[in-house]
Amino acid sequence: MAIDTQTSRAVAEQFVERLGGQDQDGIQELFAADIDWHVPGNDELPWTGRRTHREEVAPYFTTMWPHFVPGKSKVVLERVIVDGGDVMLLGVFTHTVASTGKEFTTPSAMHLVVEDGEIVRMHLYEDTLSVDQAFNTD
Repeated sequence: MAIDTQTSRAVAEQFVERLGGQDQDGIQELFAADIDWHVPGNDELPWTGRRTHREEVAPYFTTMWPHFVPGKSKVVLERVIVDGGDVMLLGVFTHTVASTGKEFTTPSAMHLVVEDGEIVRMHLYEDTLSVDQAFNTD
């Protein structure tokens, strides 16, 4: 199987565009039926953890997004690095937590793997301590 860098970049660009539009169903369509998905973090945050099926992608976003104040989130995509089927999205997320009013900013790296035009892997790397502290009411 040849890994096409151009296809990987196009799929990643669609992912970023749909993410920016909060199109959870459109994002889900980009994933293969079986996936390797990992978002680390506090187990008390219901969107963290592993997912293994396409049908779990949209619920990730619909579970997470309501926890942030609408209009108070900012995502800065700093770089996209593509090597065959591997895509690294490097950026910074800033969100305000609805339940606490606390704002947090975290650098992030998202590793996507594209095979046959579909995303088969998504691993997120971010400052999970900052996220956890923003949700802490103490």
